[in-house]
Amino acid sequence: QVQLVESGGALVQAGGSLSLSCVASGLTFSIWTMTWHRQAPGKQREFVASISSGGNTGYAETVKGRFTISRDNAKNTVFLQMSSLKADDTAVYYCRANFGPQIYWGQGTQVTVFS
Repeated sequence: QVQLVESGGALVQAGGSLSLSCVASGLTFSIWTMTWHRQAPGKQREFVASISSGGNTGYAETVKGRFTISRDNAKNTVFLQMSSLKADDTAVYYCRANFGPQIYWGQGTQVTVFS
């Protein structure tokens, strides 16, 4: 059974930093593309960042230069380092694993940025 468990969400002041983690189990982690998405209240879920099995990364324009995605295959973990946080970054952040047509989602972790 595949499980993705996010952690690290918190209440943080604007301009601050936060690091999210997502631990995967039940899959061969190293071959999966891992992505972070977020969903703000009243809005659709949106892509934030991705990292391929080969380590190639991609970012939404809204977070480029502020967020960094990375992975540790030995620990089955993907990270999202967030800095220069803004109120607009407030959302539930979800981890997703993707391999071909297979997709799994985590339950999400809340990030709230206050001014």
